[in-house]
Formats: sequence, structure tokens, C-alpha cells
Amino acid sequence: MSVGQTTSTVVERTSWIPMVGLFLAQILMSFNVSALPVSLGGMVADFGVPPTSVSTAIVTYGLVVAALVMVGAKLGQRIGWIIMFRIVVALFAVSALLMILAQTVTWVIVAQAFAGASAAIIVPSLVALIAENYRGAQQATAIGSLGSARALAGVSAFLVGGTLATFVGWRPVFGIVLALAVAVFLFSFRLRSDAGDPEVKIDLVAAVLIGGGIVALTLGFNNLNGWGLFQAEAAAPFDVLGLSPAPLLIVLGLVLGQAFLLWTSRRTAVGRVPLVSLAVLGSVRERAAVYAMFIVVSLEAALNFTVPLYIQIVQGRTAFDTSLAMMPFNLTVFVTATLVVRLYSRFRPRTIGMVGFGLTTIALLWLAFVVTNDWETLPTILGLFVFGVGQGALVTLVFNVLVTASPKELAGDVGSIRGTTQNLASAVGTAVAGALLVTILGVNVGAAVAERVELPPELVSQVDLDSVNFVSNEQLRTALEETTDATPEQVDAAVDVNTQARLSALKLGLLAMAAVSALAILPASRLPGYRPHEVPDPSPSRSR
Repeated sequence: MSVGQTTSTVVERTSWIPMVGLFLAQILMSFNVSALPVSLGGMVADFGVPPTSVSTAIVTYGLVVAALVMVGAKLGQRIGWIIMFRIVVALFAVSALLMILAQTVTWVIVAQAFAGASAAIIVPSLVALIAENYRGAQQATAIGSLGSARALAGVSAFLVGGTLATFVGWRPVFGIVLALAVAVFLFSFRLRSDAGDPEVKIDLVAAVLIGGGIVALTLGFNNLNGWGLFQAEAAAPFDVLGLSPAPLLIVLGLVLGQAFLLWTSRRTAVGRVPLVSLAVLGSVRERAAVYAMFIVVSLEAALNFTVPLYIQIVQGRTAFDTSLAMMPFNLTVFVTATLVVRLYSRFRPRTIGMVGFGLTTIALLWLAFVVTNDWETLPTILGLFVFGVGQGALVTLVFNVLVTASPKELAGDVGSIRGTTQNLASAVGTAVAGALLVTILGVNVGAAVAERVELPPELVSQVDLDSVNFVSNEQLRTALEETTDATPEQVDAAVDVNTQARLSALKLGLLAMAAVSALAILPASRLPGYRPHEVPDPSPSRSR
């Protein structure tokens, strides 16, 4: 079937009940991730650790998913999607129990590692099971529902989770995760799936290359601030001729990623089964979709980390306040992700993609100029609303492009590409946002301290004001008042420096995010120029 042709085949409609289980599985994973920033303040208070330690748990989840999802796809093909799906959903329930019973932040990190290992198989399972249970328009709707499920999970986590974390505690939030895992397990018995193929082989060399590359990239980005951007800091585990290991790990990750692509290409060329079929990225359109997906998920992760950081840690407000502040964004993402599918018959993916990134760029620029220390002002809500429209449309769109451009037998590979991209992007977005904001904050405070004559070096050294992280004004005021020689004027001056430096860091961070969003319009311009009903036949022969 060529471009411009429409299909006249009548596709038998299938019950939506099996899709309920897949929809809840996506909510399960997304709710778990969204619940972590909501629970940030409670975990910091319970475990007595800085917020960056809790963000390590978020990064750990994304790292494990991204590192193992390609292997997870092959395990699903070899053993059978349904069997593996049920096993890992049960493991996700175990991770929720660990979160509920956690005694230290180490428990939280281990629990999120288990959750990530489970999601590494759930992610490709969702795509494969949709491909096996639904066809035609139902398949497009089912794919679109995964995007809306992510957004719904975000809304639920920030609203329900924020309320529980504020008035009951953060642990019951993960009781919801446990209940969702049980529900998904029960619904899985309504799904049908082909039996596994024991002949499927797992390319261990490729698994080590891509896994090692993702681990190196994530660790490098996550420790740019702590280990040093260029020169090694005292906290760095080692140095190479005085250089920080963080940027070196990033370079190593990029090298291993290239080695993975070369190895996979050569293995495919000699007729051997690769870890993931690069036919999924066989054209510039599919590669553009992956680039666009990485950027939009990175921006979403950065925003989802930044807002709770400022509201709960900087402003010292509750998780419920966080849920209210994020509600315009999450609710808009949910509605847009649900409705954008209806635009596919009228507008080309290229048009939707470029408009989507245009909206996110405008929204971030707007926020950079209007944001204040109060997240509930109308201009701020408007900026979050516009960003949510663009983000919701983009996440669903780029995923749909990948699925519709590939044949059913490559559904697992599409799922693994999606999982690797989204979770690596989430980990990198969170890590870079934290490193960028803390770096800007440190520069701002250092410059402000040098200009304020009422803050003598002796006072600055007593409270480590020149070696800052994100703290609330109340925490800073308490630390200053415990010194023996801080006058009320000096306390007020230090608090003012802290307030202005944080706000400036936030504005510059949003400007940096806007620049990345603007650059993403380029890959969006490479998205397909045809509508879904005009899509060429995605058969294996097209890539030969």
C-alpha cells in the first residue's frame, strides 16, 4: 500500500476490558514515579537526608528501566509476554511494600531499583500486548490511551498523593501503588498473547554495551554537581589528572552507545538476531520521533523535579500545596493526550510536533519572566497550562509515529526503544535540572555575598553560605540565629540573598529549558508529513 492510499479492510472490534489492565499498568509505573517528588518533603524529614538523595531514587528507577528494557523485550519474546508480564507486576508489588516499610533512603533506592527492573519488561509488554489484542483504529486509540494514562497518573499522584502525604504521611501513597499492582495482575488474565519463542536469543554483548552506556550516562549527568562539572570536587570518588569523573562518564556512555549501534548493525548484516531491530529507526522520520521523545520527556522530568523542589524544600510548604501548583500542568497533559488522537486525521505529525514544541518553548519563556516565589499566581498557572498542552500532544504523537511505522512483529522492539528513550530522558532531565539549578544558585549566592558588605566572611563561613544547596528561608534563619555574632540585620540580609538567588536560579533554569525546547523544533520538522490513514504498509519488506 503506497502513501495516499486508504485501507478499506473492516477490522473486527475487540472488547476494551483487556485494555483496562494495560491502562492501569501504565498508570502503575507513572504513578510510582510521580509519587516520588510529591513525597520529597516527607522523605527528607523522615530520613534526615538532602533532597538530592531522594532524587537519586528517581534517577535509579529511570536508570534501571533504560538499562534493562531491551533485554526485557527479548525475555518477553522468548518466555511469553503474558507470563513475564505477570511475574514483573508481582515484583512491582514487592517494591511498593519496600517503600511502605522503608527505614532509610537506601530502602527507597533499592525499592525503586526493583520497580525499574519490573518496568523494563512492562514497558515493551504494553506495546506488544496492544499489537496482539487490537487492530486499526482501536490500536491507535489504545496507543493514545497510554499517553493519557501517564498524565492521569501524574494528576492522581499530585492530587491524591499530595493530600495523603500532607495529612497522613508519604507511606500510604505507595499503598496505592500496591493496590494498582494487584489490580493489574488480576486484569492480566483477560489478555491474550502468543506463546513465547524459545529460539529467541539474547545478544549479551549488545546488552552489556547498551546497559553500560546508559549507566555511565546517567551516573555522569546525576553527579555533575556533586563531583564537579570539570575539576574534581572533594566528593568525587576519584579523579583523572584532576578532572571530575562525571563528564568522563558521559563521554564513556556516548562511546558505548555508538559501539552498541555499530555492533547491532554488523550483527544484523550477517543475518544474526540483534538485541533490538534497528529497522524501527530505519528512516529519518522514526529517528526524529525518538529525538523528539527524548527532549519532551527530559523537559517534563525537569519541570516535575523543579516545582516540588521549590515549593516543598525552598518555600517549606506541604505536598498538598505542590499538588495544587502542579494541577494545571498535569490535568492539561491528561486532557491533551486523550484528545490529540482526534487531530491525527486532520493534521500531519510534522505539523502537530512543531506546534507542540512551539507551545512548550513559549510557555517556558513566559514562566521565566513571570514566575515568582508564589506558584499560584494566574500568569504562572497560564504558563503551566500552555506547557501541558504542548507536552501532552507531543508524548502521544511521537509514540504513535513509532508504532504505526513498524510491523506487528517489531512491536516489542518499538516498546524497548520507547522505554529506553523515555526513562533515560527522565533520569537525565531530573539529574541535569538538579545540577543546573544548584550550580546557578551557588554562582548567584557567591556573587551576592561578595556585594553585601553587611555579610562579613566570618559569618558566611560559619553557616557555609558560600557552599549552598536548596534550603528554606526558615532553615537558613535558624542556622544564622544559632551563630554567636549574627545581628538581626545580618540575618535579614542573608535571607534576602537566599531568596533572590533562588528565584534567579529558577528563572535562568527555565530559560535554559526554553532554549532546549526551541532546538527541538528541528527534529520535529523531520516527523512524517503524512496522516495515519495515509501511512505506508509497515511490513518488514519496506526496510529491505
